[in-house]
Amino acid sequence: MESKERLKLMGAMNNGFMHLLINLAVIGLAIYCCAAAGSNGNAVLGVLGGLLWVLWGFHIPGFMVIQPNQSRVLTFFGRYSGTVTDNGFFWTNPFYVKRKLSLRARNMDVPPIKVNDKGGNPIMIGLVLVWRIKDTYKACFNIDVEPETKPATVNVGTSNSTVQQKLNGYDNFVSVQSDSALRKVASLYAYDNLEDKNEVTLRNGGDEVNRRLEQEIRKHLEIAGIEVVEARINYLAYAQEIASVMLKRQQAEAIIAAREKIVEGAVSMVDMALKKLAADHVVEMDDERKAAMVSNLMVVLCGDEGASPVVNTGSIY
Repeated sequence: MESKERLKLMGAMNNGFMHLLINLAVIGLAIYCCAAAGSNGNAVLGVLGGLLWVLWGFHIPGFMVIQPNQSRVLTFFGRYSGTVTDNGFFWTNPFYVKRKLSLRARNMDVPPIKVNDKGGNPIMIGLVLVWRIKDTYKACFNIDVEPETKPATVNVGTSNSTVQQKLNGYDNFVSVQSDSALRKVASLYAYDNLEDKNEVTLRNGGDEVNRRLEQEIRKHLEIAGIEVVEARINYLAYAQEIASVMLKRQQAEAIIAAREKIVEGAVSMVDMALKKLAADHVVEMDDERKAAMVSNLMVVLCGDEGASPVVNTGSIY
């Protein structure tokens, strides 16, 4: 990419205010020559005045104003000459074709798409992407940007309809490539896996999955000189046809996990009770009595409903 200094050496860019004064001087001189030629009938002054008007008209298209985070890509009869990214008022060679490109960050919400995860389960997944143009040469000449026929849903911060159409074309390119990258990343991870807690999944991967997604999208958009500022998954769910089945599976796995915790705790409590009774010499129990006590305690501690106590006023045998 050509720098501003390089463009100055080529005579492509100068201070706009200086050329504005030159432009005003040319207008004043042209008016004077035409007025003098009309009053004196001097043909030479008339020709000179006409040439000055032609020079003024040729000089006008060279002016350009560059707003913050905007740029101009300059081409000279089909040859790339450089990109101006500095803000201000400039004048360039009128023969240069100046293409306006916005360098501002833009936000895109990619709607949820149906894909298969690592286990082959159909899921719905969507993402939010923040991107901007970084390499203006690649953005202008490496891809063919066609304007969309429908209005874009992304605010690009400009009222110029031509620039809006071009940016909409970039939005379409970014949307298609992001869709492709999202499908690939979704196929590398399972939606969820309650059996192996250490496995990275789409549901619990978080930052790792988002980093992988950013890397994949960056590879797809590198050809267009587009920088990925941020990419993250904002929607994740099972597809409708298996959502109810997977919900039952999750509920069953949750119930089993809860039961395991309950049994583990109950066994620990029974063991503690037997050891405490034996240590404090509260009651001497043989193996049969211990078995009966363990059975009763396990029923009480593991039952879904509260136990109904029965008071025995006689012998326990």
